[in-house]
Amino acid sequence: MRRLIQPRALLGLLFLLAIALVPSPHSVAQVITAGSPTCPGVALTFDLCPVRKGSGYDQPLMDYLITHRIPATFFMSGKWMAKHEADVEHLLGLDFFEVGTHGEVHAHLPMHDADEQRTEILGPVKHLQEYYGHETTLFRPPYGEYNDETVSVVKLLGLQFIQWNIESGDPDPTLSADSILARVTRRTKPGSIIVFHANGKGKQTRRVIEQLTSKILPAKRLRPMTVTELLDCQSQTP
Repeated sequence: MRRLIQPRALLGLLFLLAIALVPSPHSVAQVITAGSPTCPGVALTFDLCPVRKGSGYDQPLMDYLITHRIPATFFMSGKWMAKHEADVEHLLGLDFFEVGTHGEVHAHLPMHDADEQRTEILGPVKHLQEYYGHETTLFRPPYGEYNDETVSVVKLLGLQFIQWNIESGDPDPTLSADSILARVTRRTKPGSIIVFHANGKGKQTRRVIEQLTSKILPAKRLRPMTVTELLDCQSQTP
């Protein structure tokens, strides 16, 4: 004999089901644009996108960062890594640098479905692990573009979604070093994540970084950090 569910019991079951279907805020991938506003540091980040012309590597900028041991985070695309194996090896060997990924071929992710996005995102992560024995969880989407599917894929892959809150504009050939520096200086505050390029597209990047690290940040009582250091920073600003 079949038992009928009483209306009151049915309402209770529907209520519990509705609760179960509501996504937890902790299940949604967080798109990180900055660190704590109480942290006395900023993250200097550099995208290493593939380029059609030129070396694809800003040697003067890198020499400056390395000579002065300035903490920085580099987001490498798979296509860029394939052409710069020695540079990848060198960067991975420096303890004041950290490396994240930037997609396989620098694709416009929102133009692709979830499976295609997963392939684009996972490619350089696997390459770093298989060829260099290096595991990274930091990911930045090409062009800074993403949609809900991107966020879901990044979450499923266990990666940290790193964006920025200050765009330097350094690839723009019409911008002078002074104008880029003024733009960055005006917006920089505790916890900022600033995006630059280290693939040679930023003609003024080294000059900007020199002024930023030697004058601007000290004047603001801030110091460069990697993204991981910034996100782990619990210190109070002076």
